[in-house]
Amino acid sequence: MSIIHDVMAAQNGGKTAFSGIRDQIKDLRTENIAQLAVKAGQLEDVIALWYGEGDLVTPAFIRDAAKASLDQGETFYVPDMRGHPRLRNALSAYQTQLHGQSIDVMRSTVAPSGMQALYIALALIADAGSNVVYVAPQWPNIHNAIHLVGAEPRAVALDFDGDWHLDLDKLFAACDARTRAIFLSTPANPTGWTASSQEMAALLEFSRKTGIWIISDEVYGRLYFEGDVAPSMLPIANDEDRIITINSFSKAWAMTGWRIGWLTHPKSVVDQLSAMTQYINSGTAAFVQAGAVAALEQGEPLVSDIRGRIKQNLDVLYSSLADVPSILLSEKPKGGMYAFMRLEGVPDAREACTTILEKSRVGLAPGHLFGQSSAGFMRMCVFREQTLFQTAVTRMVEALN
Repeated sequence: MSIIHDVMAAQNGGKTAFSGIRDQIKDLRTENIAQLAVKAGQLEDVIALWYGEGDLVTPAFIRDAAKASLDQGETFYVPDMRGHPRLRNALSAYQTQLHGQSIDVMRSTVAPSGMQALYIALALIADAGSNVVYVAPQWPNIHNAIHLVGAEPRAVALDFDGDWHLDLDKLFAACDARTRAIFLSTPANPTGWTASSQEMAALLEFSRKTGIWIISDEVYGRLYFEGDVAPSMLPIANDEDRIITINSFSKAWAMTGWRIGWLTHPKSVVDQLSAMTQYINSGTAAFVQAGAVAALEQGEPLVSDIRGRIKQNLDVLYSSLADVPSILLSEKPKGGMYAFMRLEGVPDAREACTTILEKSRVGLAPGHLFGQSSAGFMRMCVFREQTLFQTAVTRMVEALN
């Protein structure tokens, strides 16, 4: 990149257009598994488990709803850019029933992807000179989205002693007068750590005492193995608490490519979110929203099936790797769609991921992508067809032994 800049600068009086972009953007890079993907392209029969995506095609009842919307000519702007009334009413009914707490229809805003819902939430709250404290290890998009809005990302690592634990005192101590929000994912990507109801209550109490917002990414909330839904902020917060939850149709309804999510927020910020939605994305496609309505209204058997597939594969993995002495497994996750493991005595897993890829043809994501506190770990997505997943695990066991 520097060579390109030098050549172009020589042609443009010593400067390139790059010199004129925002400082927050100049050092922004995509965090990915590019090197491993290039290596995988040179190998045959690779089972790629590094992506946070299942292999289940979106079921027909959701696809058919979107097709019907297209056939009915719903290809125009949706006038209410915060979401089609059908979808926002469905979200209100769904969340009210799921959490046992009335969630007013005005409290949800639809966005084209959970990532954009998250970005809108950050842009609503944080700005230059402020900071956002977040729980790590964490999906890299969080750190970079905080940076992108101009705020300082401030990581607080979970403690690990064979299982993952949140030290609330350490988390609260990281906050100061410039802290606008605490961000957490629960169940978490990549660790599977899930906040307890008591931890959620403590976060809410801290928010009420300090005025600091809580942004709770609950995208994996339905992929929870100890009930229908993981502990959430929504049952305990009132309409005007400084709480925003982020959600998406991607994981629990097998809709990653549809790019649709939502945020649930206080009613008093509706006008501002309406304006932000208009200026950031101008709304979400009507036929995509029609598919989302079908997912909410008819999708409970699908959610249960996906949850069962993931739990079954986690059971297979933990049983198979239990006797591999070099692998250190955490306690089995309470939710999510990942296993997060490490090789004993390996401080940085990048080389280990390359070795496993070469020896077993199984692709894992190295832990440094999720923060330095997890550099020695490897993430495996377990949302795969069972026979294929069993093949991947068998190969890994043979390679590691």
